[in-house]
Amino acid sequence: MTVPRILIVAGSDSGGGAGIQADIKTATMLGCHAITAITAVTAQNTQGVDAVHPIPTDMVMAQIDCVVRDIGVDAVKIGMIGSARTALALADRLAEMPGLPVVFDPVMVATSGATLADDATIAAFERLMRVATLATPNLPELAALVAGGEAAQLVARFGCAVLAKGGHAEGAEVTDRLYRAPREGQAPEIAWSDPRIDTPATHGTGCTLSTAIACELAKDWSLAEAIARARRFVRIAMQDAAGLGRGHGPMAQQAVRLDLNQSRWSPMLNHVTLPASDLAASEHFYRRLGLRQIVRAEPRYARFETEGGATLSLEAEEALAAPMLFLECGDLDVTVAYLKAQGIAFTQEPRDESWGWREARIADPAGNILCLYQAGEMRRFPPWRLADA
Repeated sequence: MTVPRILIVAGSDSGGGAGIQADIKTATMLGCHAITAITAVTAQNTQGVDAVHPIPTDMVMAQIDCVVRDIGVDAVKIGMIGSARTALALADRLAEMPGLPVVFDPVMVATSGATLADDATIAAFERLMRVATLATPNLPELAALVAGGEAAQLVARFGCAVLAKGGHAEGAEVTDRLYRAPREGQAPEIAWSDPRIDTPATHGTGCTLSTAIACELAKDWSLAEAIARARRFVRIAMQDAAGLGRGHGPMAQQAVRLDLNQSRWSPMLNHVTLPASDLAASEHFYRRLGLRQIVRAEPRYARFETEGGATLSLEAEEALAAPMLFLECGDLDVTVAYLKAQGIAFTQEPRDESWGWREARIADPAGNILCLYQAGEMRRFPPWRLADA
């Protein structure tokens, strides 16, 4: 198996929440190898940016040429550029590598409000959008790139797809919209909406999202699939954040271990459900064992989280007669189709359950029931997660 190689061209964040630090953590947790070209060194923390030192363009390009020549690259993520000259040189270099997925996050302002790109650099962004597969501006960045903030105009002018991130909009829901050139068999616009996560741990969300998309594109997921998977990664990393710093804190990319299967075909074991004759006694036992209880639905059901990110559920014996293993799939429907082609029969076809999981079931030769499923953030972070978990 080849490890996807992600070239990350971005600035450094001394606070570790955004920039190249967030990019490397994201690529690592998604099973990729990050190779980097640092465009600027910043002195920043969760409350703001104290200083910015751009790296000379020749040094940025030397980093790129050095690592690509030796290690190779499967996808590119571009973040903070540092200067207009670097943006133009990078665009020229990427034009020499056609067919390579390129995700461009047009970083202009830090989460804290500090400016990270001058007018000349923003003007040079147009050259990068001409060679990019996808640009990922937030709403203020979109308004700075095109009059009226019309993402479709960027698509028409430059040819790249545009993901307009809706986190800066008001409301209880966050909606991200993908705009792309019309093609037969694909929708020109796709929207994803999820409940807004109430957390100050928003530093590095854009960096993390764009890097995650690049990683998933390198694994040959389609653009829409890559965005959907990357959004789940970001949301889980936000919900598991430790609350570091006194401002917009860093996310917890390191905690997203067993929440996104890296493979289309091979299921991942991350959950077990056991029958319980006395739910209260079993809850007490597993809490004493050191597991963190995250769901309680007395008298029928309880769920626990382990230190490594796997989960364990207890279910009343009248509902569950024997232990059941749960294997999460990168794409449940694709996995089911593949397994059927191998002659495996299903006792339950894929279906959406009321608790937010999509499940299908099979039996092994000994009669043990296995559940293949997709849950994303609903496994560890359902809306009914215990407040003190």
